Amino acid sequence: MATAEADVPTAALKVERGKKAPQFKGRDRWVFYAMVGIPTGLHVLLVWVPTVGSIFLSFTDWKGIRFSDITWVGLRNYNQIFTVFEKDFFQALINNTVLLVFLFLGPTLFGMFLAYSLDKSIKGTRLYQSVFYTPVVLSLAVVGFMWQSVIYSTENGLATQLFGGGEPVDWLGNQSFLISFGDTYGISKNFAAILIAIAWRHAGYIMVLYLAGLKSVDNSLKEAASIDGANEWQTFRLVTFPTLKPINVVVAVITVIEALRAFDIIFVLNTPRKTEVLSILTTNNLLGEGGGNVGRGSAYATILFLLCLGFVIWYVTNHYKSTEEGAES
Repeated sequence: MATAEADVPTAALKVERGKKAPQFKGRDRWVFYAMVGIPTGLHVLLVWVPTVGSIFLSFTDWKGIRFSDITWVGLRNYNQIFTVFEKDFFQALINNTVLLVFLFLGPTLFGMFLAYSLDKSIKGTRLYQSVFYTPVVLSLAVVGFMWQSVIYSTENGLATQLFGGGEPVDWLGNQSFLISFGDTYGISKNFAAILIAIAWRHAGYIMVLYLAGLKSVDNSLKEAASIDGANEWQTFRLVTFPTLKPINVVVAVITVIEALRAFDIIFVLNTPRKTEVLSILTTNNLLGEGGGNVGRGSAYATILFLLCLGFVIWYVTNHYKSTEEGAES
């Protein structure tokens, strides 16, 4: 009998031990709810509500004044984009694609090169990092105004003085094709000038990302490759670069999204035509000349959103796959 009574507290203790203790108690629980709930609510309110609203409005005809004037038109806005405004849409899509390829082949590779060079702790590394990273902390609109007034000024710009041969050069007004795709589409010279301004800022951003990644690479791997007879290029290609896979994924996604949502610099420098991208067409239809067509502007925004979403899904899938593989190993 005594044994049975003694077993009761023991059994109760085992049950008590089996229960999972609450992670937060009292005030801490409400603080946790506030820290999670407030940012989540703001994110949903400021990002997803407008996004879903834009998708809905893309199927309507609305001038953006009274909600009672919203008229459902189905796929008419998309049909107009691909037929009536076909030239504007496909030229903007070409510009976005060219910007994407250029960012990968130009400032992204250059930023990687800068990071690799600065990782060697050369003299003046901190100064060089500050110089190359400074454009990143500037507003994109400010960068655009700087290039418009200082670099690309027709009369006294730095580019005019260096490459103009003493004659005024309209860098941002030359709409002739540098590379043409038939008689209708191509890469205009003024858009090529804008690409240089975008590259100036993007290279510093990529440099910082890769520099952070290179600092985490185990030096013993490089030493082992050197002992095996690998030269510097082989060590980077076969050892260092594969180790930077997480950074490579982040850089790829950031570069793609930057190319698709590019707006500020192009908007500031977008005085002539043939430099439009999808974000510019969206803004022009909503607010610009001939604007007030919220339905068509929302249709452009929805197309841009779907293009960005594909790469975001790829990044998230790749990230969780890598996380699961790391946990299993």
